[in-house]
Amino acid sequence: MAIKETRHRLKILKQLLGSGELSTQDELVYELKKRDFEITQSTISRDLRKLGAIKAIDPMGRTIYKLSEETKEVLPVTQQGFQGLIIKISHNGSLIVIHTSPGSASLVARQLDILKKDLILGTIAGDDTVFVAPVNVKKIEAVMKSIIKEFNLSR
Repeated sequence: MAIKETRHRLKILKQLLGSGELSTQDELVYELKKRDFEITQSTISRDLRKLGAIKAIDPMGRTIYKLSEETKEVLPVTQQGFQGLIIKISHNGSLIVIHTSPGSASLVARQLDILKKDLILGTIAGDDTVFVAPVNVKKIEAVMKSIIKEFNLSR
C-alpha cells in the first residue's frame, strides 16, 4: 500500500511542478495536504530529489520548482535574474565557490553546466552553495572572471 501511495504522491507532485507556480517546499506541502496526503517538508525534499526537480526562473523572473527536463524551456535566464540570486563568488586555487540565495544553487549550477562546458569540468550544488571545478586549475582566475561576466556580477 505504501508503494502505491508514494507513486500516487509523486504523480501528483509532478503535476504540481508542471503548473510552474510553486516556489517553496512549504507551498508544495500545503498543496499535497489539500489533496489528503500526510506529508512533511523532509519528504517533499526527498521527492524533489527523486524527481530531479530544480529551482528555475520563470519568464516573470520568479524562482519556481520545475522538473529538470523542463528547464530548457526556462533557460536562458536574464542576467538581471541571476544578479539577485548570486551573493558572492570566490576561489581557493582549485575550486570556485558561488554563494547563492537559499534554494538557488541548483539553478546557478545548471546554467553554468549549459553555458560554460568548455571551461568547467563540473558543478556540485547544495541549497545555497555551488562548487565549480574548472577544467584547468591554472586558469581558475580566468574561469571565475568568465562567470562574473556571464552573470553580470561585480566581485
